Amino acid sequence: MPTTPPNCQYCGTALTNTLVDLGLSPLSNSYVPLDRAQTPDNTYPLHARVCGSCFLVQVDDVVPADEIFNQDYAYFSSFSQSWLDHCQAFANASSARFGLGDSSLVVEIASNDGYLLQYFMEKGIKVLGVEPSASVATVAQSKGVDTRVEFFTDAFAKQLRSEGLAPDLICSANVLAHVPDIGDFVAGVASLLSDNGVYTVEFPHLLNLINLVQFDTIYHEHYTYLSLVAVERIFRDNGLRVFDVEEIPTHGGSLRVYACLDDASHVETDGVAAVRAKEAAAKLDTLEGYQGFETHVEALRDGLLAYLKEAKASGRKVAGYGAAAKGNTLLNYSVVGPDLISYVVDKNPAKQDTLLPGSRIPVHAVDKLYEDRPDDIIILPWNIRDEVIAQLDDLRRQGTRFVTAVPHIEIFE
Repeated sequence: MPTTPPNCQYCGTALTNTLVDLGLSPLSNSYVPLDRAQTPDNTYPLHARVCGSCFLVQVDDVVPADEIFNQDYAYFSSFSQSWLDHCQAFANASSARFGLGDSSLVVEIASNDGYLLQYFMEKGIKVLGVEPSASVATVAQSKGVDTRVEFFTDAFAKQLRSEGLAPDLICSANVLAHVPDIGDFVAGVASLLSDNGVYTVEFPHLLNLINLVQFDTIYHEHYTYLSLVAVERIFRDNGLRVFDVEEIPTHGGSLRVYACLDDASHVETDGVAAVRAKEAAAKLDTLEGYQGFETHVEALRDGLLAYLKEAKASGRKVAGYGAAAKGNTLLNYSVVGPDLISYVVDKNPAKQDTLLPGSRIPVHAVDKLYEDRPDDIIILPWNIRDEVIAQLDDLRRQGTRFVTAVPHIEIFE
């Protein structure tokens, strides 16, 4: 373990300020095959720090990117219908707003299984996906979505530009936090973007993470936790100008930021000033805004354990819904295992018949809930709570309770 603090991945300042230290944790998307049940997990420090200079919140860079986003990355974006609806609405709105048509090009960075680009294709718009994980890229290609299996870097962006590609719209949803060199990534966007093109990026808003104790969104795959304060600084340094910001409900409260090249014609909207003001009021531009978070995290953990232990003592069987990365952070930090949560179900076949990393709770198909009829179902991806409760309404009507743990224990009967 290093005795001196690491440096900020963006500006190089020594990271002497902690947001929260979650101890040792396995990689949150490294689901364990049953035949490796006796093999111990590799664990790494999960320590989120705040840069006192640029206010970029980040975890210690302790895991090589190719160990995380490998050829068999298990996250497929298309398994949530509410997320697909969100993406279709964005494709419709952005196509209309920016006048995209059959002569336009839309590029998505981290295009996963084609979940977003398929909706632009339906409009006759040319698309290109850039996706580092071959397993999900193959699914996109099977849908007809042109996809390059590459990590997006400034060098790769310049290669695409040399091929004559100049996108009118570049999209990235929930990927900016996943890149180990955010400066190089943003420089690549500026290199690839056409003269009056638009870059849209969505990310969970750090302000909500702090206010709603969403610490379970911290895991090794998320190198950074983003505020407009930090993002504007990084964009500005790399020749991009933010001209609009929307607050959207996905992932517990996110920002959708619109940016363009410095000299593009897009006019700044009131949405930018509104979010700047919210972050200033929360003091996210000073270290004071980040103090005391760890105490709230500890209280959430204690509340979860109290609920689970009471359920066990009273003979209630608890199952989990959603083998989500955020759930793995929550369970491992809280030291919850199959003695407290019997199993977890998930719609994604790639996660079924595995064990959760760290906690080693078994993962089954959703049908298991109907065979087993647990008393309580704790929804680990709390951001899709309403979708899950609606999907399993017949179980609720028969007496099963639904539970979420963030920002505190809530029980829905």
